[in-house]
Amino acid sequence: MTIFSQNLDMKTILFLVSLVFLVSCGPSVRIDFDQDQDFTEFTAYKFYPDIDSGLNQLDDKRVMLAIDSVLQQKGFKKDNFNRFYVNFYASERISDSRSIIGIGAGSGGRNGGVGVSGGIPIGGPRVSQVLTIDIVDAYKDQELVWQAVVEGQLNKRASPAKKEAYYYSVISKALKKFPPENK
Repeated sequence: MTIFSQNLDMKTILFLVSLVFLVSCGPSVRIDFDQDQDFTEFTAYKFYPDIDSGLNQLDDKRVMLAIDSVLQQKGFKKDNFNRFYVNFYASERISDSRSIIGIGAGSGGRNGGVGVSGGIPIGGPRVSQVLTIDIVDAYKDQELVWQAVVEGQLNKRASPAKKEAYYYSVISKALKKFPPENK
């Protein structure tokens, strides 16, 4: 029985180490906001009328659905008589996978040697994305009052369900500190 409990403990430790690794590799978020803005007045929102996000229409829809979901969970209402606008845009860069499998072969004698090696990329190309979410005051000349910038990576060949999960995760993390606490 002690062997079983030792294995269970080792499995738990391995799981926790893996979890810490995955969490530490998640998207990074930077937040900025106008400290003089009274965010308690913000109860209803609407998307900016002309969003030019740089994403395709399907990803635009995914981002909007995720923003709607997160804001409504926080108690905000989507309404034409809105107090603030939400805008978003993204920039993307495609990069090769940094993970490779190395293969090598070698031979050597007393006075010489020959070696050959190579690497095979695994995981496929990744999309490095910077997603910016702006909150604009609808009453103050449409002035920017809050902004989140999220940097993350998405597999270029991700399924629609994985993209949806990615955007929901990233946007949840970005909007976690909205609205900021007033002083």
